[in-house]
Amino acid sequence: MSKIKRILIVRTDRIGDVALSTPTITATRRAFPDAYVACLVSEATRDIVQGNPYVNEVIVFSKKETLRLSSYLRAKRFDIALILHSTTRINILCFLAGIPRRVGYARHKMDFLLTDKLAYTKGMGKEHESEYSLDVLRCLGIEAESSPLVMPLSITDENVVKRLLLENGIKEGERFAMIHPGASHVSKMWGLENFAKVSDILSERFSLKIVLVSSAAQAEIGERVRDLMKHRPVFLCGKTPLKALAALLKRSSLFISNDSGPVHIACAVGANVISIFSRNEKGLSPARWGPLAERAIVLHKDVGCVECLAHNCKKGFLCLNSITVEEV
Repeated sequence: MSKIKRILIVRTDRIGDVALSTPTITATRRAFPDAYVACLVSEATRDIVQGNPYVNEVIVFSKKETLRLSSYLRAKRFDIALILHSTTRINILCFLAGIPRRVGYARHKMDFLLTDKLAYTKGMGKEHESEYSLDVLRCLGIEAESSPLVMPLSITDENVVKRLLLENGIKEGERFAMIHPGASHVSKMWGLENFAKVSDILSERFSLKIVLVSSAAQAEIGERVRDLMKHRPVFLCGKTPLKALAALLKRSSLFISNDSGPVHIACAVGANVISIFSRNEKGLSPARWGPLAERAIVLHKDVGCVECLAHNCKKGFLCLNSITVEEV
């Protein structure tokens, strides 16, 4: 291990996946305090690791520039690649980059390009995703311990959000709840009318202002929730890049969301979280993907599904429809 001086941590999938991998970044730095640590992530998730005190460099992955990127990585002379989510393209990239040791999960035809392989058991859901990432380090004989999620924020990020709130009628210190009705799949989405009802209850019973957030691609979902509400919310759907979203979450009194990436960002900044979780299938359930924070609550109904068919649910999304407004 003393020969490992330059480390590349690879996680090129989605927001929640990268957020849940930040404990592995922390564990890597603890195991290699003097090493040069770089993270290879997608453009959509770079803000999660940009500014992390344990990261020396953030490298953005692009499928269209695999050859150029392999040349860049080769010039960096990495000793090892910790591939937290292995794919055919990533395995080829790290091989072409000449990284001598390539550690990851064996899950497809290009597994032979890995020098150190872990059996792919994620589909069984026996561990949390954050632990599966840490296992990549552990397979090297390193005692990698779990730690809190990390989402770096600067004073500039905080000030941008402070101004954004003031511009939308929320004063310094005023309490507000954030509602995120979007998700990556319809099988994860609680009813929009339910989000509207919960929002109105929070306004009426607890005098909380409501802030609606979503990605730009799902702003229409936020609009539909807004149209169903009796009390007009602050509408920030599609208007909050990751850093701004994180800074907003840090200031919020409560965050209610479907199972989604922003839930894990909220946990990283210490927000109070209610996560509405649908899927029961092993590997898709809260046991693997639930929020990691003491101030997070998961609402989840086990309705006996063995397999989640996502868009073609045979039970009419009973797992979601069984969760009531009153429970939330």
